[in-house]
Amino acid sequence: MEVRRLQPHEWQAYRAIRLQALADAPDAFGATLAEAQAWPLTEWETRLARAATSGIDCPLGAEMDGQLVGLCWAKVDAQAPDLVNLYQMWVAPAARCHGVARALLDQAVAWAQARGARRMQLGVNCTNAGALRLYTRAGFVAVDEPYPMRPGETLMEQRMRLGFPL
Repeated sequence: MEVRRLQPHEWQAYRAIRLQALADAPDAFGATLAEAQAWPLTEWETRLARAATSGIDCPLGAEMDGQLVGLCWAKVDAQAPDLVNLYQMWVAPAARCHGVARALLDQAVAWAQARGARRMQLGVNCTNAGALRLYTRAGFVAVDEPYPMRPGETLMEQRMRLGFPL
């Protein structure tokens, strides 16, 4: 397995795995499959192109046997430059229980620390026991009270945060 930054020319593979993630785990993300499918193709390419030059985005993919099997996106918070948010964490069902999620998380944390961040945060569905276990084992702690994942829904999301040592 290899975890690496996704490059602008890989926008079609990024789109495919993101749509796969949204279809497989619709309750794991704030975005919906229908919303993502409605984006123009140029939006997918633009996102990765912007990430390659922004200095504040780190889209990561995990590959096994030449196939993308995992995804996450780390991004510096617009309001707090010492905070990195983690989004889009997902691993294909066939690749689960092989350390892919932890490898993606470790790479995202390393990127955040290398750019001088003091902490990382994410939101996780309160019913996703596997994700909660992954983040807790990595040192993330729950902060604040759970909140609705989307307006008008009963699914709750928990914000978790990891501080980096000085």
